Amino acid sequence: MSVIAVLGAGKIGEALLSGLLNGGHEPGDLLFTERYEERARELEARYPGMKAATVADAARQADIVVVAVKPQDIEPVLDELAPLLGTASLVVSLCAGLPTALYERRLASGVPVVRVMPNTPMLVGEAMSAISPGKHATPAHVATVKELLSHVGQVVEVPERQQDAVTALSGSGPAYFFYLVEAMIDAGILLGLPRALAGQLIIQSAVGAAKMLAEGQDHPVLLREAVTSPAGTTINAIRELEKHGVRAALLDAIEAARDRSEELGRAHEN
Repeated sequence: MSVIAVLGAGKIGEALLSGLLNGGHEPGDLLFTERYEERARELEARYPGMKAATVADAARQADIVVVAVKPQDIEPVLDELAPLLGTASLVVSLCAGLPTALYERRLASGVPVVRVMPNTPMLVGEAMSAISPGKHATPAHVATVKELLSHVGQVVEVPERQQDAVTALSGSGPAYFFYLVEAMIDAGILLGLPRALAGQLIIQSAVGAAKMLAEGQDHPVLLREAVTSPAGTTINAIRELEKHGVRAALLDAIEAARDRSEELGRAHEN
């Protein structure tokens, strides 16, 4: 089995490592880097047999190098990786906005790179990850990345030109849902419900609605219409949402996220 190094053991990095362990990967085949010593020791204690390493040692030992650092921290990481990785390595980037061309330009010629946009439901094994191969990545490399990510959720392959849109829609998507749930809980409190009860009502409603979407065949419009009786309570609520431009605001918000993803990529063009 391949040795896998995750550079950056934050929430997403740890979630991937945990998913790989649950999927049958041996702890001794997994390495991670972590800038804070206390955090590194915590992870080693939580996952016996898995070891912290420096970026250089991880690059020397690993067959697959997963880069999960913040986009603004990528430059020093690439400086360390450049003299150590060859065409036998596979680089998997989980960094929002960063194109495969950046890695291909900074690393040795021919190093295969696969770009991934995951999201935070990876923490509970329900991620939506979109992957795009760089120019040196083969179908076998893509299959390898799909297999790795299948341990933490669902995976789709998209052209890299769509990755900024994916980042805005599903990468940031959980935050939109959390924001809506937060607002609905506040509405429940405004209507006189205790916070705990309002939270229970809305969270289970969200879980049930998501399950209907995932397991059913109906379009969201049909599901929404099934709740919307003539002259009923729901249509009055929908009218207010439309009056306040909620749909337009959401479209603008997702476009703004897309623009920021593109901006992150342009920041590393030179």
